[in-house]
This record gives sequence, structure tokens and C-alpha cells, in this order.
Amino acid sequence: MKTALSIAGSDTSGGAGIQADLKTMTMNGVFAMSAITALTAQNTTGVQGIFEVTPEFLGMQIDSVFTDIRPDAVKIGMVSSVNLISVIAEKLTAYHAENIVVDPVMVATSGAKLISEDAVSALKEKLLPLATVVTPNIPEAEVLADMKITSPADMVTAAELISKAYHCAVLCKGGHSMNDANDLLYDEKGAHWFRGKRIDNPNTHGTGCTLSSAIAANLAKGNDLETAVERAKEYISGALAAMLDLGAGSGPMNHAFDLKEEYTK
Repeated sequence: MKTALSIAGSDTSGGAGIQADLKTMTMNGVFAMSAITALTAQNTTGVQGIFEVTPEFLGMQIDSVFTDIRPDAVKIGMVSSVNLISVIAEKLTAYHAENIVVDPVMVATSGAKLISEDAVSALKEKLLPLATVVTPNIPEAEVLADMKITSPADMVTAAELISKAYHCAVLCKGGHSMNDANDLLYDEKGAHWFRGKRIDNPNTHGTGCTLSSAIAANLAKGNDLETAVERAKEYISGALAAMLDLGAGSGPMNHAFDLKEEYTK
């Protein structure tokens, strides 16, 4: 069985972070493992508290995984401090990790910065050059490319700038400031659009985590990047279309929408 590792924060509400990643990877047919960067106290209405692990302990977790069950792909989610970013980069380089998907969680949906300027710089300098693909939303792509994005043409320009600067493929996710679900993949073959139908579901907690984990799972299974993105988009569309409605705020998706009924009775 193919394997995948998520390096990310824990979400008590189960909709995003490590919890979303483990469900997504499992549902996409790989054995899922985790290295936790931070514990959060959060629910669908917001984040009530964050408790970050030490760099040493994060390093130990990554060592434990790689020295026993080597992951065929790695997904990196929210990492908010320079020291944690440095440890991740150091370990992944030492273990020659493959199929690295970086979800550069930097800007909240509201536009608020989630990580410090120093951490943004470390992410750019240390993690992006290791990535197979980086999956920014529009506000994150604006930070990485240092430009405003107001049109599909801007998405192509920004993705090309990021790809050439950090020598990785870029999946620039639409739908933030543009009312569609069209995503742009930019790699050495140029620009490729994935057209998607916007699903009218207000419960979108964890969509970024879920998409990046599904891409990692599909890369782990040996799919090429284009196929991995296509399959990941199909999976997330199914999870959103299941119209799960939990919690008082922006709730989670149903990651297990395709689960066989035998064990759900």
C-alpha cells in the first residue's frame, strides 16, 4: 500500500488540518501518517487557542515516520514559525523526500495574515524550492508573486512568476476573488486550466487542506501531477456536494461521502 505523511496542525473540530488530511488520504487509497506542528483549540466559529510544538519534537516525529514507514508523498500545511519551517526543510532534504505538496497557509479568507513576515520569508526560501507543487489561493499567490490578481490572466502571470522563482509547479486556486472554481496549474509544460463548477455550499472549512492532501495521495499512487490534481478536484467536489451541515459557523465537508455502507450501518 502506498503511504503519505501530513505535516500540519491539529484541528479539534475535525474539518481541517491533520484530521482533514488523514481522512482525505485514507479515502484516496493511501496509508496516512502525521507529524503535528501545533495543537489548536478550534471549531467552526473560529480558533480559540494554539499550542505550537517545539522544533526538536517536530523533528523527532518526522524521524519516526521516515525511519520506519517511508512516505511516498508529503503534504505540508500550516507552519507558523521560522524554526519549525527550518526543521521540516532540513529533515525532508536529509531523507530525500519525494512528491512534496506545500499548501502555503498564510492568509485567512478574511485577508488577515496568519503567519509572520519572517515565516513567509522562510517558507519561500526553504520549503518552496523542495516542493513538487505549491497550492496557493488568490491572496497567498498575491503574497508569493508580489502582485495583485484580479483576472484569469493575472493568475497565469503570478503562477509563472512563482514557478520560475522557486522551481516548482504551482496550482493557483480560483474562487477567492473570482466567482468560479477554475484552478490553474503552471509547470514546465506551461499553463493548464481545470474548469470546475462552483458548488453553492457555505460549509467550506478545510477545503485547502483537503485538496492538497488529495493531490499528495494521488502523487503517492504514481499519478502524474495533472492527473493527481484532476482526481483531487473530483474528490473535493464530491465532498462539498454531499452538503454536510455541522456546527454554527463555516462547517466541514463530508470527507467520507464515498465510504462503502457495510461499516457505516
